[in-house]
Amino acid sequence: MARWLVLIALALASFTPARAEEVLRVGDQRGNARALMEATGVLDGLPYRLEWSEFPAAAPLLEALNAGAIDAGGVGDAPFTFAAAAGVPVKAFLAFRNRQDGLAILVRPDSAIRSVADLQGKRIATNRGSIGHQVVLAALEEAGLPADSVQFRFLPPADAKLALTSGAVDAWSTWEPYTSAAELAGLVRVLRDGNGITPGLSYAVASDAALKSKRALLADYAARLARARARALTDPAPYAAAWSRLIGLPEAVPLRWFGRARYRTVPIDDTVIADEQRIIDLYVRAGLIPAARAPRAEAILDTGFSDALAAVR
Repeated sequence: MARWLVLIALALASFTPARAEEVLRVGDQRGNARALMEATGVLDGLPYRLEWSEFPAAAPLLEALNAGAIDAGGVGDAPFTFAAAAGVPVKAFLAFRNRQDGLAILVRPDSAIRSVADLQGKRIATNRGSIGHQVVLAALEEAGLPADSVQFRFLPPADAKLALTSGAVDAWSTWEPYTSAAELAGLVRVLRDGNGITPGLSYAVASDAALKSKRALLADYAARLARARARALTDPAPYAAAWSRLIGLPEAVPLRWFGRARYRTVPIDDTVIADEQRIIDLYVRAGLIPAARAPRAEAILDTGFSDALAAVR
């Protein structure tokens, strides 16, 4: 009888589902991280499954993260700051620096607008809370103008592009790849880019829940993403080709973007914390984040992934 009980137990065990494969659900913007990681081969031997979700901008990505539909994603410093101030349970766990040629206020080539001062009273299209929104505020401060000296039209990138080309707005403030695509098509002229007035930060971010339950997966993902950034910095061509196939835009667009952006991974250290605090303070001064709701930078940046970055170096 005992032998039969053992055989029955073994038979039942054979029908028991295996432990579910671990999954990290990552939100991507316009194929950015996915194309980069696939092109540089850093996903080889992945000990878990990556589920990619594609988003046209950071705002819907962060909404998905807030809803629990994804665990992590890549966003610019501006939308991350707004999301944290709005109470989204999110923290940055990896930081990147880049040149800001592709973060720009754009006007039509024949526009009479020649300086930021000329924007007074004009209509500017951008995403609310985006890095495009940020560069306008920073440019206005640089020119000594208040935030309400322009009329914002909050539109997603595709609609903003149409609004500019049709004359429905006077300027469009946007980021890559939209800037490079519009420049190469001869549709725009750069009025002011973000160099010198914005910190050039973007982040890999994760929900508080994922930072607790999937921390080991996030550490592995962070190390692979940092390794991919380092490889693409040396040779952006394979990355550009992969991105072009994934998104369907000509390779000239990502080559222009990646060649001038010069993305590099940096530790979340005192310098990054200080720059993030400056962004928070900019939005408080502009009246877009109430002072009572403004987070402290150190509270929304997770410094515990430095080992993953050190391993890459």
